[in-house]
Amino acid sequence: METAKNHFFTDISVMLGRSMRHIFRSMDTIITVCITPIAMMLLFVYVLGGAIQTGTDNYVNYLLPGILLMAIASGIAYTAYRLFMDKQRGIFERFHTMPISRSALLWGHVLTSLVSNAISVIVIILVALVMGFRSSAEILPWLAVAGILALFTLALTWVAAISGLSAKTIEGASAFSYPLIFLPFISSAFVPTESMPSVVRAFAENQPVTSIVNAIRALLADQPVGNDIWIALAWCIGILLVAYFFAMRVYKKSGVKKDAQNPTESDEINREALITKILK
Repeated sequence: METAKNHFFTDISVMLGRSMRHIFRSMDTIITVCITPIAMMLLFVYVLGGAIQTGTDNYVNYLLPGILLMAIASGIAYTAYRLFMDKQRGIFERFHTMPISRSALLWGHVLTSLVSNAISVIVIILVALVMGFRSSAEILPWLAVAGILALFTLALTWVAAISGLSAKTIEGASAFSYPLIFLPFISSAFVPTESMPSVVRAFAENQPVTSIVNAIRALLADQPVGNDIWIALAWCIGILLVAYFFAMRVYKKSGVKKDAQNPTESDEINREALITKILK
């Protein structure tokens, strides 16, 4: 007889479906995440863009990578919020007593963040196309951009998991995202770092957003990426590994102390009914 752990991927898909149903029932989450970055893009392109010297005639092309990172940083705040609410409502304890893999609930939230942020990114790119964004890149650079954005999303989502699982209030669960949202302002996302004062420039050139933005911008323009892509990947993977380690430690301390007991034959027979119930 299989144990609950043998159903790990099935359980994750169930929890992903549960979280995505919540999002689609309340589309204001995705709309809210998109509004601020799109408003910033409109402001910088049509109001401030003419006064900013970036060495390019198409400021939308220059601006878009930073806007995408801002949208992701804003979106992962909702992951922290959803985790906090599940913890407060006792959802962890409830699911941990069922024949369900212990980490499936957490991974469901993580994958939901990846999917919902991907939707937001697509919406923003479509708006940018209307505003004049154009890319000469072929399919492989676009896939590389998608990979970097996915890795960046996963890294920040695990950071959000730490906040959502350890926060004492709703405000505390999402407050961590505010510095992340404004970090692109002190980077090469909006203006070249060469125009900044020396101290600010030193910080901007050695923080993760600059290398990620530069790598994405070069890929979309079909230009040589240089070392930026490796620095960007190193930042994303480093943050991801550290955040994952601490998030799992916090998660193991939350809810029940032990996994659910191995399911009985009756549990296995009723597993399909249990999954149906969770998805409602």
